[in-house]
Amino acid sequence: EYLERMVRWRLERGVSEQTESLVRGFYEVIDPRLVGVFDARELELVIAGTLEIDVADWRKNTEYRSGYHDCHPVIQWFWTAIERFDNERRLRLLQFVTGTSSVPYEGFAALRGSNGPRKFCIEKWGKPSSLPRAHTCFNRLDLPPYTSPDMLYEKLLLAVEETSTFGIE
Repeated sequence: EYLERMVRWRLERGVSEQTESLVRGFYEVIDPRLVGVFDARELELVIAGTLEIDVADWRKNTEYRSGYHDCHPVIQWFWTAIERFDNERRLRLLQFVTGTSSVPYEGFAALRGSNGPRKFCIEKWGKPSSLPRAHTCFNRLDLPPYTSPDMLYEKLLLAVEETSTFGIE
């Protein structure tokens, strides 16, 4: 309980004055009524812009773990799903896994994690009934060993579209 309260204080009350100043300044530039129609994820996409994601660069700069490799059927299905996604969904997936919807100027090779440069990573994890999960500090997607391309597509889409970006319970 102590740890939970300390984290909550640091994330909420510990920076409340700075956050209030930032919000006041933001609303001086942008009408609050215009912002209210977006959730946090959509607002970041609007502010940062929708860059076209270079899927070939993304794939070239992705690492695989726990038995996955570029020619593994699940990984092939993953990249097929990414090709099927429109750019906005690709950005949402990127945000789901990395915590940001923007690609560094230098491309995917320059992605950063909590400890510096860290490539996008896909790790084999879970059961086919599981949803994918993300570790944003490590740019890692835990991808279950799905049994069909359709199952992978549906589970990935559900994870990307129906999750929040951050939460403390």
